[in-house]
Amino acid sequence: MLRGLLVVLFLATGTFFPLSASAEPEGKLIIFHAGSLTVPFAKMEEIFETRYPKVDLLREAGGSTKMARMISELGKPADIMASADFAVIDKTLIPQNAKWNIRFATNQLVLCYTDTSRFADEVNQDNWYEILGRKGVIWGHSDPNLDPCGYRSLMVLQLAGKYYNRPGLYDQVMANRPEKNVRPKSVELVSLLETGHMDYAWEYLSVAIQHGLKYVKLPNEINLGNYNFDDFYKKAMVKVTGKKPGTWITRTGKSCTYGITMLEDAPNPEAAKAFLGFLMDPKGGLKILKDMGQPPFIPCRVPTAQMKAQLPTVLQKWVEVKN
Repeated sequence: MLRGLLVVLFLATGTFFPLSASAEPEGKLIIFHAGSLTVPFAKMEEIFETRYPKVDLLREAGGSTKMARMISELGKPADIMASADFAVIDKTLIPQNAKWNIRFATNQLVLCYTDTSRFADEVNQDNWYEILGRKGVIWGHSDPNLDPCGYRSLMVLQLAGKYYNRPGLYDQVMANRPEKNVRPKSVELVSLLETGHMDYAWEYLSVAIQHGLKYVKLPNEINLGNYNFDDFYKKAMVKVTGKKPGTWITRTGKSCTYGITMLEDAPNPEAAKAFLGFLMDPKGGLKILKDMGQPPFIPCRVPTAQMKAQLPTVLQKWVEVKN
């Protein structure tokens, strides 16, 4: 009876309805992501849930390193992990928790401030480091052990000493930053700036734009935003805590590149693949990132043909092989 009905439908409309058509994604979709992706991912969530009303997208934001460790060490269930530093996925989740890592966006560091910040009328690209060292100026950054923006902030200061030919710049500026000014994730610093409890904070350019903050844009040689300067960025190195207590690893400077993966034991892989397809669509998630001040890779990238072959088939059309 069903077979005859399908034949009638085909003859009447010229359309064939396969018996094995994939079902619409539904259920909870859990995404862990970098704090700096909070605003664009909130917009993506709104559009995605409208497109897939049976999906309930649940997001948890924080420092990328912390988020990845919640998956790898604490066994927290998640479908997708998006990191502000693609290397966090490579080093923390692959190969045990994930098999591939798609690079989808870039960013750069800026020094944020507001109209009420001390010396707001003076600060510029040439004197910002001198102002950060002034008595009474309150500035901060995120925790380098938990958040890539944290160790990238320290890298910028190291590179600044070389770029401006100011030996000792790093130590002089850091001497004016008490430990209490280090917060778990960079977006926490935004509220401190907005309430006047902090004068300056290191953030990503996209975060500054999304929150309407003033900022000092730094030269390409030190802002970690241009891969053409990766050889110079490599001169900066920051030691951070390793996977196991009492161990350390060294992060080496490189341009800011965001990565995203689907976890091997994803509770809802169909919804995860649907979201990743939406994210990597130049007219979908990538457009949202671009509109919010965060340049995307179009198309997105994986470093090897072997990794591209590991991607779900439905995602491969959005990705090119480029290191």
